[in-house]
Amino acid sequence: MPTLETLPFDNAFARLPDAFYTRLPPTPLPDPYLVAASPAAAALIQLDPAEFTRPEFAQIFAGNQLLPGSEPLAAVYSGHQFGMWAGQLGDGRAHLLGEVAGAGSGWEIQLKGAGQTPYSRFADGRAVLRSSIREFLCSEAMAALGIPTTRALCVVGSNKPVRRETIETAAVVTRLAPSFIRFGSFEHWAARKHTDELRQLADYVIDRFRPECRDAANPYAALLADVARRTASLMAQWQTVGFMHGVMNTDNMSILGLTLDYGPFGFMDTFDAGHICNHSDDHGRYSYRAQPQIGHWNLYALGHALSSLVGERADVQAAIEDNYTATFEATFMARVRAKLGLADALPGDEDFVGETFGVLQRLRIDFTQFFRLLSSLPAEVNEAERAATDAPLRDIVIDRFALDAWIDLWRARLKAEGRPDAERQAAMRAVNPKYVLRNWIAESAIRAAQAGDFSETTTVLACLSKPFDEQPEFERFAAPPPDWAGSLSVSCSS
Repeated sequence: MPTLETLPFDNAFARLPDAFYTRLPPTPLPDPYLVAASPAAAALIQLDPAEFTRPEFAQIFAGNQLLPGSEPLAAVYSGHQFGMWAGQLGDGRAHLLGEVAGAGSGWEIQLKGAGQTPYSRFADGRAVLRSSIREFLCSEAMAALGIPTTRALCVVGSNKPVRRETIETAAVVTRLAPSFIRFGSFEHWAARKHTDELRQLADYVIDRFRPECRDAANPYAALLADVARRTASLMAQWQTVGFMHGVMNTDNMSILGLTLDYGPFGFMDTFDAGHICNHSDDHGRYSYRAQPQIGHWNLYALGHALSSLVGERADVQAAIEDNYTATFEATFMARVRAKLGLADALPGDEDFVGETFGVLQRLRIDFTQFFRLLSSLPAEVNEAERAATDAPLRDIVIDRFALDAWIDLWRARLKAEGRPDAERQAAMRAVNPKYVLRNWIAESAIRAAQAGDFSETTTVLACLSKPFDEQPEFERFAAPPPDWAGSLSVSCSS
């Protein structure tokens, strides 16, 4: 396995013309220390986890020492933020070190919080320990859930003060992804009517990540269609684990269909389709129920940017409309059927799924607990024993009558398949996580880390790396939020 000094860099993005980025080193961070690191992320670049213990590790991933072969740079992009054109943005606090060979086409290594760049827009270019731990834990938690995402190798902290709402301490989170190119990367060149750069970037994405598009009659339309399908699938996966991104601006949307830029995210506790996880989102643009629609809106922003390459407006529309809605609906229904233990698609399933989410809304039931507890219920029950059999689920709601009525419908639907309980329950537990990164869990790790105890971050990471397993030693993380969590809020500064 390679060491830090022998990581095999091959920096494809850095071979694009200088217009796409600014080359500059990270800004050193005083007295860095390792907060946490992910062995699973290290395995992607074949890095031995034993390297975590070396004193050089914190220095390197604070940005104080450069890895041999790295070519640090900050990329330029633009984008729509909360539906409004924001103009030029870019990596205002991120430095791309380069690309390391690994699984797939390779993994770019990026330091987030490593100092100012030409795109910082008067900001300090730093991240804080709070937001860095949140991104680190959620990146790895989403990967363990099987949801496409950027990854996080480590968090390095420092006692350097950083002002946000209050004075906090600085940190750098090291992110991995095949590419950090965004919808806004294309919007940038389209807004400037720089068709040559737009085409060059599209060709880079096609040739490096989507070579099958090159064989299409219109490779750029094929690329847009591919992004539409992947984005639709991602939205469906978010919805079916109760994940809310919180700030789905076009500069936070991955061209590869990855979950990108973890900030004011949240996993659903008490179900509310209108829940807004981002305290900065005054009008609920990025509420839970709005995410599929916003994914669709963002694709039209991308389609507009690519229109000079794709061709007629009708071609742009076809690339999106022929792929987005059908993919979202098929993926969403398949995943919800699996969560409900349904192996077959039968007429009337759409109505039943609608009824299921209606019950979740009426009962304001805990989203993750509901599906996990449902996974253990039998398909048939003696009426005399029903109260005891269904007690784990009934005990988390007030209106048991409404829940019982829905369970009757569910059992009737299961009867149409006749699937053995043991087989069905095992399949349900494999798709209904027991553990997700609830805000209170992240907050408990953050508070401990701010007090100098990083063990809780490592403990949470260990738990979330196996979200579908029972893990009795981590039972406390499966509980609903404690009372003190009611005052928690996250915003764009998160």
